[in-house]
Amino acid sequence: MTQQNFDVIVLGAGAAGLMLAAHAGQRGRSVLVLEKANKVGKKILMSGGGKCNFTNLYVEPDNYISHNPHFVKSALSRYTQWDFIGLVSDYHVEYEERKHGQLFTTKGSKHILNLLLDQCTKTQQVNIETDHEVTHVCQLDNNSFQVTTNRGVFFGQSLVIASGGLSIPTLGGSGIGYDIAKQFGHHIYPTRAGLVPFTFSDYIKDLAIRLSGNALDVTLSHPLKSFTEALLFTHRGLSGPSALQVSNYWQHGESLTINFFPTLDLVKIFQDKKCEQPKVLLRTILSTYTTKSITHELQQIFWLQEAETAIGQISDQRLIEIAKQLHTFAVKPSGTEGYRTAEVTLGGVDTTEVSSKTMESNKVKGLFFIGEILDVTGHLGGFNFQWAWSSAAAAAEYV
Repeated sequence: MTQQNFDVIVLGAGAAGLMLAAHAGQRGRSVLVLEKANKVGKKILMSGGGKCNFTNLYVEPDNYISHNPHFVKSALSRYTQWDFIGLVSDYHVEYEERKHGQLFTTKGSKHILNLLLDQCTKTQQVNIETDHEVTHVCQLDNNSFQVTTNRGVFFGQSLVIASGGLSIPTLGGSGIGYDIAKQFGHHIYPTRAGLVPFTFSDYIKDLAIRLSGNALDVTLSHPLKSFTEALLFTHRGLSGPSALQVSNYWQHGESLTINFFPTLDLVKIFQDKKCEQPKVLLRTILSTYTTKSITHELQQIFWLQEAETAIGQISDQRLIEIAKQLHTFAVKPSGTEGYRTAEVTLGGVDTTEVSSKTMESNKVKGLFFIGEILDVTGHLGGFNFQWAWSSAAAAAEYV
């Protein structure tokens, strides 16, 4: 069992933890990073399908969900997406812009992880240790912190909780950070899975199974927020960007609304076709805008009785009714896939008890919280990584 002293002890070698270690090391602070898993940065490596959506061109406070929405403004304004893009460019990491300003590496997430590790290494102030299970944390009479793990006892002037949330436990997600926060008197907002696919127990489940692998651009709406992005049918339910985004707002028991053709005015299209091509079938019209398999399933739900009826023989009132249903179809998820596949954890440490400037606890001097452990959750699209970079950079100036 080893026993060592450091200026800063960081719990968690993910995006936020490594970023803070690099910045604090550059200030000349001796830093120990303790990671529970056998490797560092596991979530970085798997993110974005292995390509790491490391930030977004259009980062705004409105891209974040928190009980204290103003909290993110200070950190995001002091270390911006342009700062991280500059770092990526300095390392000649190739990247590309995708929809909605999302930036992905072109040659793999490992380049982002290697960048962070190099930043840590070149300061010669950062020591990163894996396979450390934290068993006890306490603050001593001299206000320093003692961290006990299965492999040693460590002492630090500052303690940084960068342990992430509960999402994807196979990659190291755990509740240790929340336990430590509670131990020091912090309020924790209830946690739940975010950016996660929906599951169903009614006929939508069977529909999704039949359409598994098909996707189309829809507007998926919750009373608080709507997103117009791809909806993916899976053998478990509904996924894709629109579903993941809305999952951050959905509560158990609530219904959602799908507009299957958000860019079209179906009433006008039907009326025009009725005049121009009165013998055409509805499925033939809609098949020009989506796949035949999706059109077939929509037909089963919305106009089965008129499946073989030419549009000219369908009343205007009935066509308006079908169009309205396709634009405002209500579905009620039975749940989500949970933390097993969730990209983030909603809820967390109450940010009214943390300095937005320094990320330091207002209750315990020397205790800091950064990244996902806080009650800050970004939309899909690189916003959670940007919060990791920004919150870590903010805290690194003060640890």
